[in-house]
Amino acid sequence: MSPTPARTPATASATPATASAAPATASAAPAAPAAAKAPTDDPWLLQPHHDGSSRYVSERNPRLGDTVQVLVRVPLESAVSAVHVRTAPDGEQRFARARLARTTDTDAWWSATIVCHNPVTNYRFLLSGGPSKYAWLNGTGVHLRDVPDASDFRLVASEQPPPHWAKGAVVYQIFPDRFARSEQADRRTPPDWAIPAEWDDPVDTSPHAVAHQFYGGDLDGISEHLDHIERLGADVVYLTPFFPGRSNHRYDAATFNAVDPALGGDAALRRLTRAAHGRGMKVLGDFTTNHTGVTHEWFETATGPGGKRTPERDFYIWENGDYVAWLGVPTLPKLNHLSNTLRQGIFEDRRGVVRKWLGRSGGLDGWRVDVANMTGRWRAVDVNHDVARQMRATMGRHHPDALVVGEHFHDYTTDVPGDGWHGVMNYAGFCKPVWTWLREPDDTPNFLGAPVPVPVLDARAVVDTMRDFTSRISWQALTHSFNLVGSHDVTRVRTLVGEDARLVDVAAGLLLTMPSIPMLTYGDEIGMEGTFGEDGRRPMPWDESRWDTRLLDVYSGLISARKASTALRHGGLRWVHAADDAIVFLRESADETALVHVARAAHEPIRLPVRHLAGIGTGRAAYGPAPRIGKRQVTLPANGPQVRVWTWKPADGGPRPRRRRRT
Repeated sequence: MSPTPARTPATASATPATASAAPATASAAPAAPAAAKAPTDDPWLLQPHHDGSSRYVSERNPRLGDTVQVLVRVPLESAVSAVHVRTAPDGEQRFARARLARTTDTDAWWSATIVCHNPVTNYRFLLSGGPSKYAWLNGTGVHLRDVPDASDFRLVASEQPPPHWAKGAVVYQIFPDRFARSEQADRRTPPDWAIPAEWDDPVDTSPHAVAHQFYGGDLDGISEHLDHIERLGADVVYLTPFFPGRSNHRYDAATFNAVDPALGGDAALRRLTRAAHGRGMKVLGDFTTNHTGVTHEWFETATGPGGKRTPERDFYIWENGDYVAWLGVPTLPKLNHLSNTLRQGIFEDRRGVVRKWLGRSGGLDGWRVDVANMTGRWRAVDVNHDVARQMRATMGRHHPDALVVGEHFHDYTTDVPGDGWHGVMNYAGFCKPVWTWLREPDDTPNFLGAPVPVPVLDARAVVDTMRDFTSRISWQALTHSFNLVGSHDVTRVRTLVGEDARLVDVAAGLLLTMPSIPMLTYGDEIGMEGTFGEDGRRPMPWDESRWDTRLLDVYSGLISARKASTALRHGGLRWVHAADDAIVFLRESADETALVHVARAAHEPIRLPVRHLAGIGTGRAAYGPAPRIGKRQVTLPANGPQVRVWTWKPADGGPRPRRRRRT
């Protein structure tokens, strides 16, 4: 379909949603009045829109058999005369005609109902009318040609939905050895594998010291500094492993039945979870489903006298008489999830790792799963989805308010069908695209071992990448994934951006205004630096004279804005502009709209039509400078790197989807 005359004023050009996309042209009743011709490349605001949020979907956590109402917004500038929703129950496509639910001054709202006949229901919209008479709307936008189903919208029916608290959460990641030492730590003897270091000693990245340099941070030290996390505004503490091992990272667990005495033992974990819960905060643990350490009690039994005849022997993968190690690292033997005894012990047993630490023994509120993408996979064997489903099902039965998020570094889209991990660590669909937009051009950062540096891309490529990934999972999985711009495994964001610290503001702006659960790593909020690997795991400096307090104000201000805004916490995502140095998008709920503008550099003002932002003039600056709002257009200037968030109550938000009903 081709653009049609619009009655909006001239606006800054923005490219269509995809390379093959153009605004759907159709005629909604009543038709739009004649007006001045719009630019050749119409803004995304003039394209039909749908997403999986409550603004457009009546039930985000349906059960099998539920009927769900979905809405699609079609700007009057399009000439859409009919809308159909296409589903594929039991693999055969089916079309249902949508009805025109309401027409506002700017949009026609179409409504359709979908029955959740299968656990995952894919759907898309067929728009007809106008010169082309044929266009699809899916998760990547509007297409004038047929496209595969991979980017269809999705409804996931589950009796075990994700926990409600996670949708508004802000996660603070802590590497326990490097966050804080309590007085009790001074009285403990370091482990025999440790190379002791003073808190202000530089990180030793030499081969003999990596994983063994020991600063002695402990869980009571974290408890003593919850004030800092609370003042920042984060409300979930995510701990990298606390099980004993023979390394400072503890991903080489010697047991899953105890907390490392070097961290204070079981009692210290319980003190931490009680203290956090007393402040209204949650605590997540880190569990390695893929491997153990060679000192793990299971592995020692499996390789000890008579080990070949023990159940533990089947807990590991063996080839040619030797054990298989994770990525060939000899200290990390890989678990065999074909063993029902192993999986029963890990997931189902009330004293197994998953249930034990979610209960009174530890008080955790969920798990981050290490190496989730490799778990249960080796050569011809792939039981990864079975493992994820079993872990979620067990937690759903015994701890339904617990969250489970899987680590994943590359394309996670086929590993989150909706019934396993609630979400993933979104490296591929968020972290890496942000890096390509904000990294120091003269530096050469690689990304998790890639053989070439991360490229420098413009905003359009960044948004296209984000849309490609997020369109291939359900809205439920997207909003329960961790967005991040760094972690204990990658370069610190302050080092990544180079000399201009304001680019960290931009990274934080994207992190804290996009859908998904934002996760920041300890010290990011005060400008800690570090390159890939061990250097990024420096000890937290508690001398505040060493902090970038301006940056701390940026993070705390953005977190405060997020927590104060229904739209930022729960709203949908509607792209508005992406070109070169600027990205603009809307977060929309039924009761509030937030406009977010982030710029990596100064750029020409972006101009948007006021009529498609009804009520914007009554808004307020939630963060950063206010836009310039005229009678016909909104102007978004930028003199350098910046973040702008403007919120308002929509003057006419259209109909609200009705709640679900059982069929």
